[in-house]
Amino acid sequence: MSGVASQVVLHPVTSQSLKLLGTTTGRDKTYRAVQYLARFLAWFLLTRGYKDQSVRWNALKSHLALGRKMMRLGKPLENLQAALRAIQSYGKGETGEQITTIARQLSYFGYLSYDTLVWANAIKFITLKPETAQKVNKTANRFWLAGILLNITHGLLKAGRLANEAKKLRSGPAWSEKDVGAEADLELKYRSLEVARAATRHQFVIDVLDVWLPATSLGLVNINEGVLGIFGLVTSIMGFRSQWIAVNGKK
Repeated sequence: MSGVASQVVLHPVTSQSLKLLGTTTGRDKTYRAVQYLARFLAWFLLTRGYKDQSVRWNALKSHLALGRKMMRLGKPLENLQAALRAIQSYGKGETGEQITTIARQLSYFGYLSYDTLVWANAIKFITLKPETAQKVNKTANRFWLAGILLNITHGLLKAGRLANEAKKLRSGPAWSEKDVGAEADLELKYRSLEVARAATRHQFVIDVLDVWLPATSLGLVNINEGVLGIFGLVTSIMGFRSQWIAVNGKK
């Protein structure tokens, strides 16, 4: 039994998981996946008439949401820094991409700043009137929606640019045997472009699914909790996978 336990505890996957969970982003992605799974299960059980079991999962969803808000304290400053860096480098890249980057970071700064007030009010650290709390939450969701829409726009612009660059590389002049080094360099650039295109498509899918979360909260669309839970779970798993690769360096 001890041998089996040792194999599980000391298994490379266990070590990689602990390494991932040792990062704030890794924990956030994990909590987010459980949060949206709980959101789906709460809806599923409620629609099947299991109210008591639904309450349990709904409570888990709510507490994880509050915990994630606390973990994001100070995060708005990161977005503000990113916006300022983008402003300082303005003119050194594609104008459309730079503008959407700046606007997106400012939107997320606004979203997370207002979200901090939502959290502080929820834990009774500050007391907001019900109508004020509702306005703050609505404003946070507006900034969140704006940030995702800007990210989608940014992704479309970047995808178009990368596609054009890849096309130019592939349609370039044929290389002779004397230009083996140049051909290898060309192939390396093309592979780098393909990696960037894949990452852009990956983020685009996440944004297209996540955009319905704030849109529903604002009443712009009417999507049930079950579908939103699935959307959130899928994008959480996608984000978790990306973070796993970033931390452990392997798929």
